[in-house]
Amino acid sequence: MRVTSDLWVSALVRRVFGAGGFAAVVNRGATEAGAVFVLTRGRLGDVALYGPAPQTSYDSAKPDDRFFSLLAAGDDPAVLDARLEREKKFDPDIWVVEIEAGTVPVEELISVKTP
Repeated sequence: MRVTSDLWVSALVRRVFGAGGFAAVVNRGATEAGAVFVLTRGRLGDVALYGPAPQTSYDSAKPDDRFFSLLAAGDDPAVLDARLEREKKFDPDIWVVEIEAGTVPVEELISVKTP
């Protein structure tokens, strides 16, 4: 059984703060099953957007894990904000969590699948 989006996001926020970073829920989605997007901001102005990985990324050994794919990255936050607005129009129940990870790599906070 998979944990709810609400619980998973709460745990992510605690992990980020515990690692010395900062996290904020920008958009609160559906409590049980809203898709989660993670927007990261680096201290040098770099930004990246991670979204749910394709279903083919999941295996039967770890069916409860949440996997993410890098959707976009760069130094222009307006591009990523526009992408998130399009996602919200498609699915208004999404969660958006913005994090500044600090000294811990994002890959240690969320499970990122590479294509």
